[in-house]
Amino acid sequence: MTPFDDILATAVARVGGADALAARLPAAKSAEELRAIPDHRYFSQMSLRIFRAGLKHSLVDAKWPHFEEVFAGFDPPRVRAMSDEALEALLQDKRLIRHWGKMKAVRANAAAFCELAEELGGMGAYLAGWPEDGIVALWGDLAKRFSHMGGNSGPAFLRMVGKDSFLLTDFVVRALIRWGAIDGIPRRKSDRARVQEAFNGWAEASGRSLCEISMILALSVD
Repeated sequence: MTPFDDILATAVARVGGADALAARLPAAKSAEELRAIPDHRYFSQMSLRIFRAGLKHSLVDAKWPHFEEVFAGFDPPRVRAMSDEALEALLQDKRLIRHWGKMKAVRANAAAFCELAEELGGMGAYLAGWPEDGIVALWGDLAKRFSHMGGNSGPAFLRMVGKDSFLLTDFVVRALIRWGAIDGIPRRKSDRARVQEAFNGWAEASGRSLCEISMILALSVD
């Protein structure tokens, strides 16, 4: 596997210097910052990610104030208590994206948020306590606990809320192959374990966060 300093040098050269690279790097929140975010904000961001999937993000974002209104500010207990009739009525609201499967996922996830609050004290505590060297396992746990959080949705949600994580975008996967971390597209659980191992090694060697390494990898390839 290629040393991270070589990958970094390639990315710096491609974007036009260290300052230009630094300006494009994402930042992860600290454990304390994650714990300070209330569950209704995490719930809103998770729901936003679900509705963004497969659609133009700007279209969904423009409608999001209406979603905040009809889902009571994404207060988990209130959304969990919505009746089938109340949920079905939203399909007539032209201000929203009227996707029945995703609407049902919002209510199902409200119940999951309530269960997580009882179990661990809330999403903030859950994310803050999860070690970054096992982030792939967190993706899997999110997919088990919540509806519509499989595939790339879990990692995207984590990036949105500031939990340190990497993304397996096309550019990152191409970089992982180019720099010798993996042999092909990581489709199996064992493949993702190899990706996690590579990121852990680069993080230890560089002292950088997973999200920074992820972006540097993406910028290291054409």
